[in-house]
Amino acid sequence: MRPTIDTALVGNLLDRQLPQWSALPLKPVDPAGSDHVIHRLGDDLAVRLPCHDGAIGQARKEAEWLPRLAPHLPLAVPVPVAVGEPDLGYPWPWQVSRWLAGEVATSAALGDSVEAAVELAGFLTALQGIPPAASDDLAGPPLAHRDRETRAAIARAGDAFDTAALTALWDAALAAPGWDGPPVWFHGDFHTGNVLTTGGRPSAVIDFGSLGTGDPAPDLMMAFTLFSAAPRAAFRTALGVDDATWLRGRGWALTGGIVAYAAYAATNPRVAAQTTRQITATLTG
Repeated sequence: MRPTIDTALVGNLLDRQLPQWSALPLKPVDPAGSDHVIHRLGDDLAVRLPCHDGAIGQARKEAEWLPRLAPHLPLAVPVPVAVGEPDLGYPWPWQVSRWLAGEVATSAALGDSVEAAVELAGFLTALQGIPPAASDDLAGPPLAHRDRETRAAIARAGDAFDTAALTALWDAALAAPGWDGPPVWFHGDFHTGNVLTTGGRPSAVIDFGSLGTGDPAPDLMMAFTLFSAAPRAAFRTALGVDDATWLRGRGWALTGGIVAYAAYAATNPRVAAQTTRQITATLTG
């Protein structure tokens, strides 16, 4: 289900529910990602409306947890200031948060930066160091949850990759020993599109819809979506990642990359290039 979301709807929702901001100018943000339609609201705020039912819990989750986590993190995160309710035919909760300036991180800009790798590892170290919450809602799915979808995507990739090598990596990641440490916070979707930069350095981390506690391996995806070999190694060293966790992280990066490749590569050259780089990096480790 994908509701129609336009600037008129956003303005009317503000008029009815958050009139203190309804006079501020609204400007669509494009591109806004695959999960939300985003409008800048004045100079300091953003309005984010989920555009499919897979993102409908994010507004309330971020409103509950990000104000608690933000003071302990070395990079900015989007602090929500209000959650709106379904209204005017729009079916889900939505959010107003502080606007974060910056450019989306790219491999062209940061891919060879050891400094950036260490900074992003420092963000994860800080996140993992915050005492985890005891909440069933924060338990992330295991890697095996992605098995059927991943194998189907590998098959659909055909001659674009060495499918035997991808299958072998996927099997190895599923067979790797599980996380045996205490649960820690993880971002859950830690890739280039969710890091902002200013002045050529990481400045903010956004989109915490997959925030959870448990195994930190999903956040190793960043190593394979952004960095070349030397910064990737520095990222791993800074985090002190053991072999089993690194292998599970390669699995998370593989499933994210190959599923996106299978879905979008034929119609979106930008996604095709990004995911090809990601998938190739998972094979090299």
